[in-house]
Amino acid sequence: MKIIKKNHKDEVAWEYEGKLIRREENYAIVEALFNRDDLPFQEIVLKRNDRFVETFYTDKWFNIFEIYDRDDGKIKGWYCNITKPAEISENEIAYSDLILDLWVNAEGKQVVLDEDELNELNVDDDLKKKIYASLYELQDYFKSKNPPH
Repeated sequence: MKIIKKNHKDEVAWEYEGKLIRREENYAIVEALFNRDDLPFQEIVLKRNDRFVETFYTDKWFNIFEIYDRDDGKIKGWYCNITKPAEISENEIAYSDLILDLWVNAEGKQVVLDEDELNELNVDDDLKKKIYASLYELQDYFKSKNPPH
């Protein structure tokens, strides 16, 4: 299955392949391997071939990437993108990234990312409210240790 990441202007920014694990009415779960060189990130290193279990929603303004280490299989954390609802078809998933992200490490510590980038954009008030409402929804899910499925 092809995953297409678009930027906030709906322009294609990145494409990669994933394997569909589960498809339901309002979401799809895909497994993909990290396909970039090793990259220090927060308190971890994202390694080439780390396993990502990615959940895309058609009725929520975010997605959640559960990240597992390629060497020992342990969970590293959850990378969450604030996005427009995903468009899911038989062969592809497309989503538009809205800049703001949430990182949750394996111990549950949450870090909001790219808030400065969001503030530099000329985003209308209604969209900004939707972005922050989605962030708060995600934060609540992880505080309750019950992310959506």
